[in-house]
Amino acid sequence: MATKPVLWVSPSEKMKLKSLLLRYYPPGIMLEYEKSGKLKTKSIDLLDLSPSTDVNALVEEIQKAEPLITASRSDQVKLLVQRLQDKLTQHSSHQFYLFKILRAHILPLTNVALNKSGSCFITGSYDRTCKLWDTASGEELHTLEGHRNVVYAIAFNNPYGDKIATGSFDKTCKLWSVETGKCYHTFRGHTAEIVCLSFNPQSTVVATGSMDTTAKLWDIQSGEEVFTLTGHSAEIISLSFNTSGSRIITGSFDHTVTVWDAETGRKVYILIGHCAEISSALFNWDCSLILTGSMDKTCMLWDATNGKCVITLTGHDDEILDSCFDYTGKLIATASADGTARVFSAATRKCITKLEGHEGEISKISFNPQGNRLLTGSSDKTARIWDAQTGQCLQVLEGHADEIFSCAFNYNGNIIITGSKDNTCRIWR
Repeated sequence: MATKPVLWVSPSEKMKLKSLLLRYYPPGIMLEYEKSGKLKTKSIDLLDLSPSTDVNALVEEIQKAEPLITASRSDQVKLLVQRLQDKLTQHSSHQFYLFKILRAHILPLTNVALNKSGSCFITGSYDRTCKLWDTASGEELHTLEGHRNVVYAIAFNNPYGDKIATGSFDKTCKLWSVETGKCYHTFRGHTAEIVCLSFNPQSTVVATGSMDTTAKLWDIQSGEEVFTLTGHSAEIISLSFNTSGSRIITGSFDHTVTVWDAETGRKVYILIGHCAEISSALFNWDCSLILTGSMDKTCMLWDATNGKCVITLTGHDDEILDSCFDYTGKLIATASADGTARVFSAATRKCITKLEGHEGEISKISFNPQGNRLLTGSSDKTARIWDAQTGQCLQVLEGHADEIFSCAFNYNGNIIITGSKDNTCRIWR
C-alpha cells in the first residue's frame, strides 16, 4: 500500500479532519483538514487495492500511518474502501454497442478528446475548426472558429472540463469556454506548427509543443507566455505534465526526451538512449517512472528521480506508435506498427501478454480506468477491446471505412469514442 509518509506535528499545530472524499481512479481517499485555521488537502493513495484486498487489515494500516484517521472514523473509511473496490469491477464485462455515428467535419479529422465525465467531447479538423459535441445526444454544441489553418492538438482542462485548448498549424494556440464557445485568449509566439499541448493538473497553465523545436507555457488567466523551453534540436511531438504539475516532459524527433521544472522552466534531465524519433513520453501516477516510446522499436523505462534508464522493453518488430501506463502505474502497454500490442509489468518489467489480431498497425492504445481492459485503434479500420491480463480479444468495434487514429474511454470506462480517417466519429456505449 502506498501511503504518504506522515510528519510529526507539534500540538500547537493541531489538525482537524473536515471531510473525506473518494478518488476512484487510481483508488485513493482525499482528506480535507484544517491546520492553523487553513483548509488543506492530502491524499492516501491505495494503488495496490484489488477486489480481494482485506478491507479491515487495510483500514488498520491506514489508521497507523495517518493520524487524521481516528478510531471513530474507521467504519466510514471501511465503507469508502469498499466503494473503491466496487468501482474496480464496475463495467468490466461491459459489451459496447454502436450508439451514434457523427459526420463531424467536411475535411479530415485530426484528434478526438473527451472531458472527464464523458458528457461531451471535441474533434479537431483540417477544416480549421474544433467542434464540441454532446455525447448523450450526439448533438453539436459549439463550433470553435478562428484558426487560420489545421486544428491539430486539442484538450479539455480535465478534471474541471470548463475550458478547451486548440493548437494549430497557424502557429497559435487558443483557449475557449466550454459553456459559451467564446475564445478567451490567442497565444502567439511559436514560429511553426503546434502539434501537441497539455493543461497542467491545476488548470493554471497550458503547455504547447511545436515544430519550431520549442515548448511554451502560457498563463490561462492573463494569456501571457510564462516560459519557453528550449534545447531540443527537432520538433517536439509529445508533451505531458506529471500528476502534481511540478514537472513537464517533452519528446522530440531529435531522439531525446527532456524533463523540465514547470515552476522555473529549467531543464532537470535529458533522457538519452533512443536511436530514432520519440513517439510518446509520460510519467506514471506516483511520478517515480517515465515511459518513452520510439520509432527505434523499443520503449524505455526511466527512473524519474535521477533520469537513468531502468530497462529497455523490446520485442516489437516495428516502430512503437503509442505507449501508456494504467491509472495506477503498475502496468505498461505498447502499440506498434507491427500490428501487435504488449503488456508489461512495471515492477518486474517482464512482458505479461501479447495482443494479436489486428491486421494493420496500431496507432493508439489505452487502459480503461479500472486497468483490466485495453483499447486499441488500428489502420485495419477496427478498434478492439482486450483483457489486459490474458491478452484475449473481447470485442471488435467494426464499421469505420478507414483507419482509426483516435480512440478513448471516458473516466468511468463505459463509453468509447473512436475517430477515423473516414471523417466520422463513433460513440460506443
